[in-house]
Amino acid sequence: MTAGAKTIFARGQELGNDPARFSKIGDCETSAAWFLADFDAGPERYSLGEYDELQAVIAHFSGSYGRTSLAAKPGATAASLLTPLWADREQCGSTESPLDCELRVHKPAYAFVLVGSNDVPHRDRFEENFRKVIERTIELGVVPVLATKADNLEGDDSINETIARLAVEYDLPLWNFWLAVQPLPDHGLQPDGAHLTWASNRFDDPAKMQNAWPVRNLTALQTLDALWKGSD
Repeated sequence: MTAGAKTIFARGQELGNDPARFSKIGDCETSAAWFLADFDAGPERYSLGEYDELQAVIAHFSGSYGRTSLAAKPGATAASLLTPLWADREQCGSTESPLDCELRVHKPAYAFVLVGSNDVPHRDRFEENFRKVIERTIELGVVPVLATKADNLEGDDSINETIARLAVEYDLPLWNFWLAVQPLPDHGLQPDGAHLTWASNRFDDPAKMQNAWPVRNLTALQTLDALWKGSD
C-alpha cells in the first residue's frame, strides 16, 4: 500500500467507495469464473493450507470474489475499457465506458487492472490508453492495482515493462504476477503461450501448485491482504 495509494483510498472514502469491495478490470483471464470466485463459493471449494491467515481477507472482501464485473470481458484491451460500445447497455449509461460503469455500480475501494495480452497488436498505443485507465480510476477514488501478465506475446516484455514503470510513476501497488509464475513448468503457460495452466485452489497440494491458476489466486489474495492491512 504505497503513499500514493493511501491518498487515493482516503479520497475514495470521502466519495463513498466501500473499503470492503474490489473490482476486476480486464480481459478473459479476469472475467473467468475461476479467477477468485471460489472464495465466495464456500470453503469446500478451496484449501488454504499454510496460508490459513488469508481466511480473514477472504471474509473481509466477501461478495467481490464471485461478482461478475461490468468491466471484465473476453478480448478486452486498455482502449476497450474506455469505450462505451463495450459497456453493458442494460446496466450502463449510453455514453458510459465499461470502466466508469463498473466503478459507479460497485463503488469499490480497489480495482485489479489486468490487461495487456490483447493489446499486443496495437502495443504502440498501449501506454497512452493504459494511462487513461489509471488516471480515470484514480479520479474516481479507486486504487488501481496494476498487474504484470504471465505471457510475453509481444516478444520483448515491453508491455510488462510499461506496466511496472507506470506503477512506479503513479506510486501505485504492483502485483508482479509474471515473477510469481517464473518457477512453474513452462512459466505457467499452456502451449499457446497465452493462457494459464489450470488446477483447483488447493494451496496445500504441491502438484496443483505447479499450475498458474492457483498461484494467480493465491497471490491475488496476498495482494488484497497487503492492501487491506496497509490501508489503516
